[in-house]
Amino acid sequence: QLQVAESGGGLVQPGGSLTLSCKVSGFIQGTYIIGWFRQAPGKEREGLACITSDGSSLNYADPVTGRFTISRINAEKVVYLQMNNLHIEDTAVYYCAADLHLSRRCKLSPDYRSWGQGTQVTVSS
Repeated sequence: QLQVAESGGGLVQPGGSLTLSCKVSGFIQGTYIIGWFRQAPGKEREGLACITSDGSSLNYADPVTGRFTISRINAEKVVYLQMNNLHIEDTAVYYCAADLHLSRRCKLSPDYRSWGQGTQVTVSS
């Protein structure tokens, strides 16, 4: 069973940048996937980016393509989400999640087994 924990949220001005971290702990056999999601008040949880633990698949949602970058899982089992050119509408609670790698591509749907507690990102002037 894998566990994940996010950190790095905060207040940033429009056009600014922020990097979120997702620490992965625990152990499973085989490869796994890490996804980044967000949820704004009154809205459904939205998939942003995902990557497989072996780096074979990477995927981005259209609203963040070209602005957000998900890193590969490093030796310390940390995955980063680099967010550039942030907009006011990027304000949300951001989550990372982990699941088994069961299909060729990693998934942006929120049906992951393990979730972090979330970290607040507020974009405001």
